[in-house]
Amino acid sequence: MSDIKTLTTLMKELEEQLVVCMRCGMCQAVCPLFAETGRESDVARGKLALLDGLMQEMFREPEGVYERLNKCLLCGSCAANCPSGVNVLEIFIRARAILTGYMGLPAAKKVILRGMLARPELFDRLAEWGAKFQKFFTRPVDDLIGTSCARFVSPLIGNRHFKPLAPVPFHQMTPYLNTAPGSSGFKVGFYVGCLMDKIFPHVSRAVVDVLDYHGVGIFMPEDQGCCGIPAVSSGDMKTFNQLVRYNVEKFEREKFDYLITSCATCTSTIKKIWPMMVRDDSRNIRARVKAIAEKTLDIHQFLMSKTGVEEGSPGKHDSAINVTYHDSCHLKKSLGISDEPRAVMQANPGYRLTEMPEPDWCCGLGGSFNIQYYDISTEIGKRKRDNIASTGCSAVATGCPACMIQLSDVLSKAGDRVMVKHPVEIYAEGLKSL
Repeated sequence: MSDIKTLTTLMKELEEQLVVCMRCGMCQAVCPLFAETGRESDVARGKLALLDGLMQEMFREPEGVYERLNKCLLCGSCAANCPSGVNVLEIFIRARAILTGYMGLPAAKKVILRGMLARPELFDRLAEWGAKFQKFFTRPVDDLIGTSCARFVSPLIGNRHFKPLAPVPFHQMTPYLNTAPGSSGFKVGFYVGCLMDKIFPHVSRAVVDVLDYHGVGIFMPEDQGCCGIPAVSSGDMKTFNQLVRYNVEKFEREKFDYLITSCATCTSTIKKIWPMMVRDDSRNIRARVKAIAEKTLDIHQFLMSKTGVEEGSPGKHDSAINVTYHDSCHLKKSLGISDEPRAVMQANPGYRLTEMPEPDWCCGLGGSFNIQYYDISTEIGKRKRDNIASTGCSAVATGCPACMIQLSDVLSKAGDRVMVKHPVEIYAEGLKSL
């Protein structure tokens, strides 16, 4: 349990933010969860009303409050469309921290978060072992999308079509980088992220290739840790603060102009959530976090604003592939980045962009939400799948690896032969034609 002083501080900050909500209900129209369930308690307004009496409810029925508060995708649709400017994501994350501080962390989450994620080297080893042995428990179901399913009934993976762990993670392909600035004059820190390391290492490889092509120096420290989003979204401030300090110290070992990531969630976490939620100020950590957050950029944003992109050679392509683009919630709604990924992707003339309906409607993954509420997550995902299919595309791109996982699942189960790609991956393909 957190100390009473920390809980009191968090509670006061929460109460100050809650008074801004007018209970207008605008959040209903944009909430993907409410669109599926139709329940007022599932929409932001209902949860904020619940939090108004959090102090009393926390002592009377903490488990019920915790369950209702965790039934949220944290997609930010409500905050992005709130006429009063209520920072709903911050309120929910702070409220989860308060409840977890009062109730304690559930045993299963304690094993995952504090036993594995908080120990990056152990987490890497466990993932490497998992990649070696996963073939005994899974079987391929779609060679184009690259999905697998369980060989037998499993309480964890069930009937999912999931992306398996890569045979070789990126940290084994390229453990460390420290190259000097080239023609661009820039040097960046490259934060890889867990999913880009362990499931999509080819995307991380594409990032390095693109940065090399544009003459950008790269500092990539070894043994990077998780950005901390699973911990903070579960209210585990101990693990979150530990991971933030760990990563800050890793990247402070070298000077660079910008910190780059190709994961929308990691970018949003480092840029927005780190400075918002870090409580411990020992060794001036809050100022150090702020310094890194201020120079953190999404890879598409960096390319478009700092180096520019170079168009591939159209003569090297027989026919353009029809591709559509899904706006990840963390990229568009949290960071306001939407045009840049499209521009990066369209620099490759081998692809032709066709916009889908509702390109910024949440895909339904929501991190741990997908594990706890898989049926609802899948129904939200089906709406996205239908929008993708309506374009007749052969590929869909998105700047978030979590979205790539969800899109792979719903497309694979629907039998759609649609490749799931990252915009930087598409751009890197175009550069090879030059």
